[in-house]
Amino acid sequence: MNKKILGTLFIASIAIIITGCTTSQQETQEPQAQNIIKMDEGYIVDPSDNVHSRDLLENIEKGELSEEEKNGLILMREEEKLAHDVYTVLYEKWGQKTFNNIARSEQTHTDTVKVLLDKYDVKDPVVDNTIGVFTSPQMQSLYDDLVAQGNKSLTDALTVGITIEDLDIKDLDKLLQETDNEDIQTAYQNLIKGSRNHMRAFERQLEKNGQSYDPQYITEEMYEQIITGDQERGGVDATGKNMQTEDEVMRGPGMRQGSGMHRNPGSSGTQEQL
Repeated sequence: MNKKILGTLFIASIAIIITGCTTSQQETQEPQAQNIIKMDEGYIVDPSDNVHSRDLLENIEKGELSEEEKNGLILMREEEKLAHDVYTVLYEKWGQKTFNNIARSEQTHTDTVKVLLDKYDVKDPVVDNTIGVFTSPQMQSLYDDLVAQGNKSLTDALTVGITIEDLDIKDLDKLLQETDNEDIQTAYQNLIKGSRNHMRAFERQLEKNGQSYDPQYITEEMYEQIITGDQERGGVDATGKNMQTEDEVMRGPGMRQGSGMHRNPGSSGTQEQL
């Protein structure tokens, strides 16, 4: 009889201990679950964000290059490299697909500026293409600061991303006003269109995670116009006008209107999403 009582008490004690451990585990796991970052994979990368510079610029005649235009090309060569390098590092840190997709787009942007530097016989400031290495001390310092900030958390990294696009749009908008060369205008218009799409992608990611962004470089009005606007598809000319027909812009190559599918030219047809 006593043995039965002792056995019952022993089993009850074990049950209480197990229950307590389970409750403790739930209490420690719940805050972690609340901190899980939501990953949005619904933003399609438009192939035209990857600028095919030689096709875009080869038939445009070379103009006279002012000192302002020269300095602008030098600035944008490293600034677009900075975007590529920061996004590459942050993708390796967080594994967030957005950074990888946009980094590839940024590589075509810095390559586009390189085509113009070669065309106008301007010395390339990128003497070492290693990630994180810059000729400009200001660009080097900015890169170091942005990577340090982006390494703190994924939301910090997304904020870094949208900040870079904010800076890009401000600088490109200013440089467009300083040039009358059609080839430079065409390049800048396609770069700034891509930056607007990238800004929308980063803003959407931040919103999904309960965060917002206050523009640091462009005006609040311009920022609101960009993030509330539709994704821009197709290449543009020197005035920013889309070079595709309305039907081509809506459908894209190999894409049904409204289907959300977009093929990269020369690719296997798989879509990319940010």
